[in-house]
Amino acid sequence: MEEVLDCYIVKVEEAKRDGSASMGPVYRSVYAKDGLVEAPEGARTCWELFSNTVKTSPNARMLGHRPIVAGKVGKYVWQTYQEVYNQVLYIGSAMRTLGVGPKGRCGIYGINCPAWMITLQACNGHSIYAVPLYDTLGDDAVEFIVGHAEVSIVFAHADKIPAVLRALPKCSKYVKTLVSFGVMADSDKEQVKSAGAAAYSWDEFLNLGKTNPVNFEPPKPEDICTIMYTSGTTGEPKGVLLSNESIVTAIAGIDYYLKVKNEKVDASDVYLSYLPLAHIFDRAVEEFFIYNGAAIGFFQGDVKYISDDIQELKPTLFAGVPRVFDRVYAGAKAKLAEAPAYRQAIFDFAYRRKLGYMKMGFKQEKASPMADVLVFSKVKQRLGGRARLLISGAAPLADHVEEFLRVASCARMTQGYGLTETCAASFISIPDVYSMHGTVGPPIPVIEVCLQSVPEMNYDALAETPKGEVCIRGKTLFSGYYKREDLTAECMIDGWFHTGDIGEWLPNGALKIIDRKKNIFKLSQGEYVAVENLENIYGQCPTFDSIWIYGNSFESFLVAVVIPNEAALDAWAKENDVKGDDLYTSPKAKAFIMDELSRTAKNNKLKGFEFIKAVHLEKLPFDTERDLITPTFKKKRPQLLNFYRETIDELYRGLKK
Repeated sequence: MEEVLDCYIVKVEEAKRDGSASMGPVYRSVYAKDGLVEAPEGARTCWELFSNTVKTSPNARMLGHRPIVAGKVGKYVWQTYQEVYNQVLYIGSAMRTLGVGPKGRCGIYGINCPAWMITLQACNGHSIYAVPLYDTLGDDAVEFIVGHAEVSIVFAHADKIPAVLRALPKCSKYVKTLVSFGVMADSDKEQVKSAGAAAYSWDEFLNLGKTNPVNFEPPKPEDICTIMYTSGTTGEPKGVLLSNESIVTAIAGIDYYLKVKNEKVDASDVYLSYLPLAHIFDRAVEEFFIYNGAAIGFFQGDVKYISDDIQELKPTLFAGVPRVFDRVYAGAKAKLAEAPAYRQAIFDFAYRRKLGYMKMGFKQEKASPMADVLVFSKVKQRLGGRARLLISGAAPLADHVEEFLRVASCARMTQGYGLTETCAASFISIPDVYSMHGTVGPPIPVIEVCLQSVPEMNYDALAETPKGEVCIRGKTLFSGYYKREDLTAECMIDGWFHTGDIGEWLPNGALKIIDRKKNIFKLSQGEYVAVENLENIYGQCPTFDSIWIYGNSFESFLVAVVIPNEAALDAWAKENDVKGDDLYTSPKAKAFIMDELSRTAKNNKLKGFEFIKAVHLEKLPFDTERDLITPTFKKKRPQLLNFYRETIDELYRGLKK
């Protein structure tokens, strides 16, 4: 059995009572009770993380990709740390030859691939600010970021070059060079030149650096490493300034934490890179792997084939956002539904038995090893068969999905929480401690945390069950928003970063994210509604995949747009003999979903005004293509309202008839 502590946090400062804005006690991880963990000497910049591993493990596998020959994807081909270092040397030298020096701005635009990471390391080696351009945002955002950050050189994947070319005329004041990750068509080169910039293919740029070597000019820990623009849910993207020290401190905290929990990563480990490198979540995981001399294999570039990449690479650590794990869960449940009744019964028995042992405190691999081999092996194989640790981040993972993966994946399951402004990792739940289920765990041992009361939402940081805005202090914090001192001052107060998220401390020291400070609205009768908290509660309902709830101060009740789970809706229709071309417009289907929502509301003892009174069933999931969610799957509420305004108006009219 796992040795479980009574509490995973220790108090380091008492609460501060300051009227309604009281701050709760300051806590840190129990693993940092004698002092916060710091990055070791000699590994305090991103460049040192990489160059140290090149020295100690030059022949270890570093970056792998699957070449496509004659339209067919092949097996993974690998570059060693030394081979990658040589290309980093050439790319960095070429940038310096063209006048891009320390504190210069380099844009990187495209899907994850070896060239992306090589370019990033070249920036690290010459103190150049890497500026990721979001692969999932439109031309306007690319144009804005390039101009706002004053990017002078852009590296782009071949299919992103047209977008850069469209933005180039308005960005020619800044952009002087465009480099393709592959080849570049002569027509594209001519268009770049007509805009007053130079154009290079990847091989041409490598050769430029090879014939014009320039020594590295590594950064200091306090130097800015990257300007990472957050997509945001409203307004223009914000440029988050992250220093080398902030990123490396976060990585040191993750490394220390995993080693304490016997999850050491080394050269035998493999990570599948498919989450956007333009976001801090994947960036931090990949640099953590580099720090430990492990291997990174890139997906082939299309999420439709991610299962094939998983089976080929067989990753040992798998990081994902909830939508990815939702698909793993749905796929496994669909396969189970096709199995004979006796196999379903065996699965259910084994599931309940193993879950019971895990709740008693047994480690995942010791809770029911026979069931792992005989019953759960097919679920394990969906993640390649070798994954020992699953990490979910960026948004809350549904409780039923987390439970299923804890039991049936044969891997340790953990949730994390953090923001771009905190270098991704701020909290991580303890693997194999089942009481962490549904939480993001305690803080990592490099930060301090407190809650601040939010009286207008009835959250009290000094209550018996403390609830309030999560505030973070430590070296992982960002250096400010680029050119937006006003926004920086709003969230950085007396050394504390105010996240805007509402958390609840559990008795074991785990944090549960329960709400968002700004996402509240007042109904016409004067009642406040915390919409994200409600969406989390209704999200427990297994009959739909997503829900967006809306209400305003001119109405007394709530309505919602629901995306039903297709398999659940089809099963209901078959069971109830409901036929028709479009279930999503069926009054009976809407009544079915409304019954499920009402049952969930009653089971969770919601107040009357928190019950949903009408729904619209949507077949298509909320997506970035329609600008309804951010690339990290957070809902863009103003955009959702604009998109569904007519639908919402019709729902309200229908209820008033």
